[in-house]
Amino acid sequence: MEPRIDTLIEKKLIGKRMTMSLSNNKTGELWQSFMPRRREIQNNLTAEMFSMQVYDQPLDFGNLDQEFKKWAAVEVADFGTVPDGTETFVLPGGLYAVFEYKGSSTDTKIFLDIFGTWLPSSNYVLDNRPHFEILGEKYKNADPNSEEEIWIPIKPKNNVSSE
Repeated sequence: MEPRIDTLIEKKLIGKRMTMSLSNNKTGELWQSFMPRRREIQNNLTAEMFSMQVYDQPLDFGNLDQEFKKWAAVEVADFGTVPDGTETFVLPGGLYAVFEYKGSSTDTKIFLDIFGTWLPSSNYVLDNRPHFEILGEKYKNADPNSEEEIWIPIKPKNNVSSE
């Protein structure tokens, strides 16, 4: 499981968000509310969708009750038209480890592998920026043949400051 290391440029997103935790997961509810509105969003740059997690505090791997904002969104060229009931988000650029994942979206083992095995043995540490998955044309919800990209924000270990 070797990711590609990629520098993301800033992106403009429009979508819907909900506050949740892993122990109180409302992802299905979020996507059910977003999908009927998706076609109202104009200036889409691609057909891909973003499933994004934004943490107010750095991710605590062992805390299933840690709250975060989960987004269902699409990338747009600008915020000229924002449909009622949706919100804007500017995804900051930066360094990411990108994992090509094939498997069911309900199987969370990949995240245990990323955070429990790959990250500790890599030359990187987790950065406090949004985590997201890009759901493209090969994405099929809860299907073992589904494909998506998992983007994990990172920074080199030697850039860690003693804050």
